[in-house]
Amino acid sequence: MTSTDDFLANNQQHESGFDAGGLAGPPSKQIAIVACMDARMNVPALLGLQPGDAHVMRNAGGIVTDDMLRSLVISQRKLGTREIMLIHHTKCGMAGFDGDEFASELEDEVGSRPEFEIGTFEDLDEDVRASIARVKACAFLLHRDAVRGFVYDVDTGALREVV
Repeated sequence: MTSTDDFLANNQQHESGFDAGGLAGPPSKQIAIVACMDARMNVPALLGLQPGDAHVMRNAGGIVTDDMLRSLVISQRKLGTREIMLIHHTKCGMAGFDGDEFASELEDEVGSRPEFEIGTFEDLDEDVRASIARVKACAFLLHRDAVRGFVYDVDTGALREVV
């Protein structure tokens, strides 16, 4: 059996007790959360979220890419979110390698460089600040005043705000 098969079996159990079918599409807490895809981060658990509370969007590094901005714009303009929370974390794999070198490796193997940004970084807090700045610079977002960034410590479970 594969992990996918295991998850499908888990879903059958989930379905039998499912009672959240009437939730509204817009998140009740009016917040969008951008976080790293790291498997050590259980975003709903670390924030105490329930289904329907927030939009949780994830990618490698939790970086604010063009596609993440697209999702945030839709979240605000079509689904009523008013706050944005950015969560990066300690011991992130995106801090452990050179993005240009990786893009060159891909080019050598595939024959072309990726069109997307790899998004590696050296300074965790500076990367959070850069993500905040990218959100605040996006003219398509209606609510750029309530954007806050945090670092999650994968060893302690604590969040630390980056100012």
